[in-house]
Amino acid sequence: DHLQRLMLDDTQRARLDQLWDELHFVSHSAFLRVDALESLRETMADHLQYAAIEPLGEHFLKTANTFREKLIAAEAPQLDALVEFARRAYRGGMTEAEADELCGLYQRLRDEGMPHEEAFRLTLARVFVASPFLYRLEDVPQDPAAAPVSDWELASRLGYFLWSSLPDEELADVARNGRLTSSGAQDGDAELLRQTRRMLRDTRVRRLAVEFGCQYLHIHDFDPLAEKSEKHFPEFAELRGDMYEESILFFTDLFQRDGSLLDLLDADYTFVNDRLARFYGIEGSQGAGWRRQEGIQAHGRGGILALATTLAQQSGTTRTSPILRGNWVSEVLLGEKLPNPPDDVPQLSDTVPTGLTERQLIERHSSEAACARCHVRIDPFGFALEHYDGIGRRRERDAGGLPIDARTTLPDGTQIEGLPGLRDYLLESRRDQILRQFCRKLLGYALGREVQLSDRPLLDSILERLAGEDYRVSVAVETIVLSDQFRMIRAERKLASSP
Repeated sequence: DHLQRLMLDDTQRARLDQLWDELHFVSHSAFLRVDALESLRETMADHLQYAAIEPLGEHFLKTANTFREKLIAAEAPQLDALVEFARRAYRGGMTEAEADELCGLYQRLRDEGMPHEEAFRLTLARVFVASPFLYRLEDVPQDPAAAPVSDWELASRLGYFLWSSLPDEELADVARNGRLTSSGAQDGDAELLRQTRRMLRDTRVRRLAVEFGCQYLHIHDFDPLAEKSEKHFPEFAELRGDMYEESILFFTDLFQRDGSLLDLLDADYTFVNDRLARFYGIEGSQGAGWRRQEGIQAHGRGGILALATTLAQQSGTTRTSPILRGNWVSEVLLGEKLPNPPDDVPQLSDTVPTGLTERQLIERHSSEAACARCHVRIDPFGFALEHYDGIGRRRERDAGGLPIDARTTLPDGTQIEGLPGLRDYLLESRRDQILRQFCRKLLGYALGREVQLSDRPLLDSILERLAGEDYRVSVAVETIVLSDQFRMIRAERKLASSP
């Protein structure tokens, strides 16, 4: 009473009353009080203390009967809520026949004598094993041509592309009213673009950073899965989660802020907390929280080449690996295809022999005729990153105390030194290849399939638009969303009958 009188307004009092009511509804406290009083009667009936509380019995029974009526009255609205939940779980694709089937299942269970809550649970379980929940089903046209997907199907595609989830209430409402596919070319697909831009600005775009960005870099699930030798890198276990969060925040910021795709290589900022800042050699504590750190290239960082996650992931458990790092640059960033190594390729030692640098160990291995053909294409990229140890820490000497040599000659004859040289080379000489590979991966992720030869004109269009609009990431996303590949579905292919 004092709390309400002295501190709460009418809205707060109503909210508090609602919370208490919900608590009593879930806990079944009205029944518990009756049970508790009955237990006391059995154990204390002869005690004077019981006589003092016995009059409560009639009140408790009355309250319990009222609550029982309330429970019965709530059964129908709860079943309606379950059907509405199923509509959302099926991403708008639920038919009236499917809704009737759910209600019929519930009623059959009740007719068999099952209590409401148990029947409700089993009916809910039916939703979670139904095909429309487990799969994103789309109607396939029967005629030979492709056809536009429905508003619900387009909303679902957009939701899973940008948020890895079903459409939120606003996107679902737009789909219900048929406004995603009705805008057409006349007004430039305004509603579809408006929803895309809204979703990119939303904090839920973090899911795109995790599910696409981290998979693109081959660091997905880095935090729980990455392993290093505790003997060689005892601090890694504590830093692993921070490293992963930095990568996620980098991509989240890129999407939300509509940053330039050139920042993938040339960013002069990153995101750190105090622990990661110390690891990167950044002076000055600013609190335990995460912050955007500018001027990071002065500390030997900036862009995906210098993320601790990518450097650590493409290393061994005890030392660096120019081979893994070079292969990552070649295949993941540039999209080049390399042949598989020979079956009899010799294994490198986990530890570097005394008197050799890690680079010299690799060069000795790569000089063998069976290995040289591929290593000459990938090792130079990895040598440029040798200033970073097996967990991505900046260093001037290797584990044996020998000075680092990060000078190298790339496959096309270009001579570079260290991360700055590699970054400049990729930006100036291989920019289009880097951007095409990123867009190819983004397109495949958005469509949920491998990119095909027929998608090449779309990729060319994305790259052309990027060059004319400051390489903003939204340009790539919007071009994909407005494409026929994203908005249409091909007709079902029919096998020709035998003559």
